[in-house]
Amino acid sequence: MDAEDPDHWFDEAVATFGDRLSAARDAAMHSRASLAEKLGVAPDIYDSWEDDSAMPRANQIQMLSGMLGVSLAWLLTGEGPGIPAPHDAAQAEAELERLTEDLHATQARMEQLEERVRQMMMRLE
Repeated sequence: MDAEDPDHWFDEAVATFGDRLSAARDAAMHSRASLAEKLGVAPDIYDSWEDDSAMPRANQIQMLSGMLGVSLAWLLTGEGPGIPAPHDAAQAEAELERLTEDLHATQARMEQLEERVRQMMMRLE
């Protein structure tokens, strides 16, 4: 299977269980420590799952799939409903640039509004 094919990005031939677990955790915006706590396992135990040095028990895998919003099959094999493949570098760079421009525009607008509020407050004094 081709790593460049977005339909097969997380298949067993391309990614490990730990890779899929890490990607799903990132997509769900959890830290390793917070997810370990929610599962009731020690952080080093959870780390061993993402590092592919150990596997969680079946009930823990089922809990992980529910908490991370991916199917059990996807978490185990990469097949079925999971997370989308990562964007290519050019798309990610373009999106980052757009977001940076939006941030600068928002900052400028906030500064304008802050100045107007200051002027209004001075008139009230």
